Amino acid sequence: MKPGDTLVVEARELDALFGALRERGHTLLGPTVRDGAIVLAEIGGASDLPAGWTDEQDGGRYRLRRRDDGALFGYAVGPHAWKRWLHPPAVVRWRARRDARGFVAEPDTAPPPRYAFVGVRPCELAAILVQDRVFLGGPFVDPAYRSRRESAFLLAVSCGSPAGTCFCASMGTGPKAGPGFDLALTEVVGDGRHDFLLEVGSERGAEVAEAAPHRPAEAVDLYAARAVLAAAEGRMGRSLDTEGLKDALYRHYEDPRWDEVAKRCLACANCTMVCPTCFCATVQDETDLVGSATERRRIWDSCFSQEFSYVHGG
Repeated sequence: MKPGDTLVVEARELDALFGALRERGHTLLGPTVRDGAIVLAEIGGASDLPAGWTDEQDGGRYRLRRRDDGALFGYAVGPHAWKRWLHPPAVVRWRARRDARGFVAEPDTAPPPRYAFVGVRPCELAAILVQDRVFLGGPFVDPAYRSRRESAFLLAVSCGSPAGTCFCASMGTGPKAGPGFDLALTEVVGDGRHDFLLEVGSERGAEVAEAAPHRPAEAVDLYAARAVLAAAEGRMGRSLDTEGLKDALYRHYEDPRWDEVAKRCLACANCTMVCPTCFCATVQDETDLVGSATERRRIWDSCFSQEFSYVHGG
């Protein structure tokens, strides 16, 4: 098996894939139903997935409802973003303690967590690639992000149930999973079948796929998967004409419309906290009460707050 191969895995065999990931030291993170929403959390296996659930989303509205089938990934996108584990809300940059000779720095030698992201949607995959460009693509590479990113396994799932706010077809970021995944699934439910078209995206993805019972994909399987994606593209809740979009934004840089939007902003920063591509951060120093130990943390921040990037004196 090699990258580019396409297989069919039955839904009941997903746990074999998950078991192979656990054997390789990965902690599974994926969608599950909790507190009236489909959220991302640690999962034990396929039984924790939101089987038979979907979500209704539109402006200011989110509701769960039951589907009329047992689809495991029959929803759009939940309230969480994968950046929570790749670019965590708080990261210790360094620690120091006082001894007889002064302060001694203590490097963080703990190995990065090994996560397997289960159910990464195409739009979320595109968002991860944006953060890759920020943290890995320039002359200065962020070591905390790199260690987490290199150890993460991405099991993507193409979208078959877009929401009222979805427009990935306009942006070229869905509903089919784009580049960057280790394995990608397209769920096919109906006409007596419930299985997944599995695409291999990397060498380690091929190793994991070997662990699950599978068969080569045939023409009828490829057609069924394309039909799921075509139906999803036709059900997009919104669309956006992207022709000349960048230049249009620059031409309207001082448009009064921005002032109208800004008047409604409370600077609560919730939008940037849940945004899958936002990477703004600040640093915070903490010292114990006796002055014997200190640490510096990088924590999430928002460029929409008035204090963002302020330093002493300005």
